Amino acid sequence: MSGDDLRMTGAAQRGPALAIVVDGVPVTAYGGESIAAALMAAGQPVMRWTAHAGQPRGYFCGMGVCQDCLVTVDDHPNVRACMTPVREGLRVATQQGLGDLGVSR
Repeated sequence: MSGDDLRMTGAAQRGPALAIVVDGVPVTAYGGESIAAALMAAGQPVMRWTAHAGQPRGYFCGMGVCQDCLVTVDDHPNVRACMTPVREGLRVATQQGLGDLGVSR
């Protein structure tokens, strides 16, 4: 291994365990994870359903560009799960369509 080798050695350390609630179900997440990472680790790859066709969407780009991972967090719709870190007591809901924006459609 040369001095320019940037590979990680040893095991990665997880942050402290946190309790979040996803669609009313308690889920264990870990400090430093995004909501998307916590949902995928919990076996829930679907984060929203499209407005018109009702198609499932989830983690795709991982950098906040595609908007496929939009969820409702603490009653705020259209939050990017891939860019939002978990915190103790976070309430996440998979989102239906455009989320509840408080406007009639």
